[in-house]
This record gives sequence, structure tokens and C-alpha cells, in this order.
Amino acid sequence: MNVKKTKLSNQSGFTLVEMAIVLVIIGLILGAVSIGKDLQRDAEYTKVKQKFVDQWVSAYNAHYQRAGVVVGDAETEPQIMVNGLDFIRGGGISSGGDMSGTTPPRAICEGAAAPKMANAAVDTNLHSYFDNLGIRMPPGRAEGQEDRYVYLDSNGNPQEIQVCFQWNNPTEPAGSGNVMVITGLTPDLARALDQMIDGKPDAQEGVFRQEGVLNGTPGGPGIVWIGTNTFDNSSDTGTDNNFDEDQILTLVANYKMNQ
Repeated sequence: MNVKKTKLSNQSGFTLVEMAIVLVIIGLILGAVSIGKDLQRDAEYTKVKQKFVDQWVSAYNAHYQRAGVVVGDAETEPQIMVNGLDFIRGGGISSGGDMSGTTPPRAICEGAAAPKMANAAVDTNLHSYFDNLGIRMPPGRAEGQEDRYVYLDSNGNPQEIQVCFQWNNPTEPAGSGNVMVITGLTPDLARALDQMIDGKPDAQEGVFRQEGVLNGTPGGPGIVWIGTNTFDNSSDTGTDNNFDEDQILTLVANYKMNQ
């Protein structure tokens, strides 16, 4: 009888201390997984800038160095604007003076206008301008789709970035001159790119701006990027109606070029 009692007494469960240690370990693992996802997304955003956005800026600059004009401009009669040749064919000639009332030339995209672009009238031969000069474009999404890049939003759903080039009037809210239009940016990706490019996420200041955002009072405070990751892609004005299965709201940015 004494032997049986001894065996039963040895079959005791976990103590409270042991259970507490197990719970702490589980909590640390879950926390590490959550932090790991954020770090992975931050790394992906850095990759978007370095492997896609920066390389398209380099391709644009390479075009200027080889042709002496920006993309789509007339080499013999440069207008100093993207698609200046289209501007000439439309009956316009730049005099270098006040251009605020000038009808801008069509933007240059590959195929139809990118989603949510303000300029819907486009020249659809972006690749040919670079191919004609033998300029290697960023790898992008695939061969023939170098102007696009696919990433996952914070809901884990695929989003597609697309680049176009256009000339903005001096009165354009997103900045005048030659710009690269980048569509398909979730709000957190847009802010991350603005932080990396301009040093702070401001929708109306710097070379990286949100399309359609009016410049406020000169010298006044900046404007935050409109929209958050709680908005779904069906509403531009946005309400907090985002579900896990939804694609997140996307924004359009104008990145001012040096030439």
C-alpha cells in the first residue's frame, strides 16, 4: 500500500510557477511573430524604393543623358517637358514664360492610364521611349511589365504599383514640372516612401507629394497623407470599414524629377 501511494504522489501536475513560465514564453513567441511581420513589411517598403522607384528615376535620368531631352520631348525643338513632342503636335509651343494656362501634353504610361491618375489622356508607349535608346528598365513585375511592381498590403492582399511620367502645370497642387506619377500606394507605403525621400511624411511639401492635395498657407504646417490602412479600396474619402479580406485604400503620388 505504501508503494502505491508513493507512485501516485509523484504524478503531480504543473506548479503555478511552471505554468507562468510557459505563458510568458508563449507571449514572447507571439510578440516576436508580430514584430517580425512589421519588420518584414518595412524591409519590403525599402525594397520598393531601392529596387523599383529609385531605378525608374535612374532610367529617366539615363534617357536625358543619352537623348539630351526628357522622355517624349522633341530632340530638335525641346519643350523641356515630358511628351513635349505631343505638345507641339497639339499646336502648342513653349516660350519659357508663364505656362500656368497651358494645356499639358498627355502623360506617358505603358497601356491605359494607371488607376486613380488625374490625367486620363495618356500616350501608351512608355517602354518604346527607353527601348529606342537601349536603356535597361527596372525588372518590375515581369518582362513587358517593367513599369509595375506587386507587393502585399498590411492585410496580406496583393497591390500593384504602376509608374507613368507627365508634365504638370505651374498651378498643379502636387507640384509643377516633370514628375513621375506613382499609383497603387497604400497610405503606410506612401508615408514610408515620403520619409525616405523627403525626410518627413508630408503630403504637400518636398519632391514627393500626394496627387490632388492643395498646397496650404505658405510657411504653414504640412498636411498628412489622406487615408489610413483602416480604409478599404472602395472608398477614397474613407471610413473605418476595412475587413481582413479587403484590399486597402491606395493613393497616387507625384515624384518631381530633376530634369
